[in-house]
Amino acid sequence: MPAASSQYYTRTAQILHWVMAIIFIAAWAIGFYSGNFLSYDTSTIKGDVITLHKNIATTIIFLVIIRILWRYTHPAPKLPDTMSPMMKTLAHIGHLFLYVILVALPITGCLFSWSADHPAPVLYLFDIPRLVQKNDELLAIVKPLHIYISWFAGLLIVGHVLAALKHHFIDKDNILNSMTKQPK
Repeated sequence: MPAASSQYYTRTAQILHWVMAIIFIAAWAIGFYSGNFLSYDTSTIKGDVITLHKNIATTIIFLVIIRILWRYTHPAPKLPDTMSPMMKTLAHIGHLFLYVILVALPITGCLFSWSADHPAPVLYLFDIPRLVQKNDELLAIVKPLHIYISWFAGLLIVGHVLAALKHHFIDKDNILNSMTKQPK
């Protein structure tokens, strides 16, 4: 793996980051809304909203693969020397958790969908091929797992945003700029 030589992420890494952030936040908000404020008893649109959630969220599977491959071949910028070794370790652990969540959430979502005998559509273009058929036992496991992982993901994203803002406004280092700007 090549050594990180810039204090900035590549433009491709930045685009992947922000596109995935928008998709994740939209999918999370739609999933939260449909799961907590709509019911099949009182709303005829719940199925449509869940379908929208799935069509958006499944794109993360493809984008995270691209992002992991890109990250492997284009390392992240070095963290500032002003960060303590413990903070650097926590930053690396936090990013590892983000990657794990970005893989686990769509996988559990697909398993949730398939085991409930529904498709896992991608951008209204095609369905991800089913890896499991209707399975109530699996559904009893993956449904709550998907929900719990989504709550953990939401908390992790909030922590990620707060950490970036802390670096920008309090520490006044280059962490946030490394994901928003390119050197001149």
